[in-house]
Formats: sequence, C-alpha cells, structure tokens
Amino acid sequence: QVQLVESGGGLVQAGGSLRLSCAASGRTFSSYTMGWFRQAPGKEREFVAAIRWSGEDAVYADSVKGRFTISRDNAKNTVYMQMNSLKPEDTAVYCCAAAIYWSRVTAQSRNEYRYWGQGTQVTVSS
Repeated sequence: QVQLVESGGGLVQAGGSLRLSCAASGRTFSSYTMGWFRQAPGKEREFVAAIRWSGEDAVYADSVKGRFTISRDNAKNTVYMQMNSLKPEDTAVYCCAAAIYWSRVTAQSRNEYRYWGQGTQVTVSS
C-alpha cells in the first residue's frame, strides 16, 4: 500500500511559479513510477508528467513541456513538480499517482496507476 499526500498548490498570477510536492508512505516508494495528473472543471483528468523510479527518465505532456519539471527524492519518499511560466489554462486540481511499471508510453495512461492522492488546487489568474 502507498498513501500519497500532495501539497504546494495555491493561487498565482499568470507567469508565476509554484512547486508541488507529493509525500508518499511505504518502504517501496523508490520502486514506483510516479506521475502527476490534473483535472479542470468539466474536463477529464489528463496526464501532466511522470518520472521513472530511478529518476533517470521523465516524460511530459506537450502542453507543459519546457515549463514544468518533475523530480523525486527517494530518500525523502517525495516527488516534486516545479511549475514555471504558469498560464490560466493550467488551473486544475493536481494529483500525484504511483504505478508499478515504467515506459514512456504507459506512464501517460491514468489506467496504469494504482495509487492516487487527493489532489491540490492550482489556480492561475490572468
């Protein structure tokens, strides 16, 4: 079992930055692929970014590439997402999730993730 708790969301002006954190319980955190997804009102949950268990590979949605950076610290059981140059269309509830397997393709599918956090709200004003 893995329990995930997100933090770091908030209200920011367009062009600003936020850093999200996701703290995980469980001794096997370092073996999981970790991903970030987001869901805006009235829209489906969409993939944002994911990182391999070792931290040596990551994949991003085209909409955030070059602006967001995912990272992890396995010693602290925590995954991060640095979000820069935020836009109003980035407004959503951001959730982290854990998956057993890694590939650059499957990591983008929400169906691959076994454990989910409750999410943290990010609001970007124009």
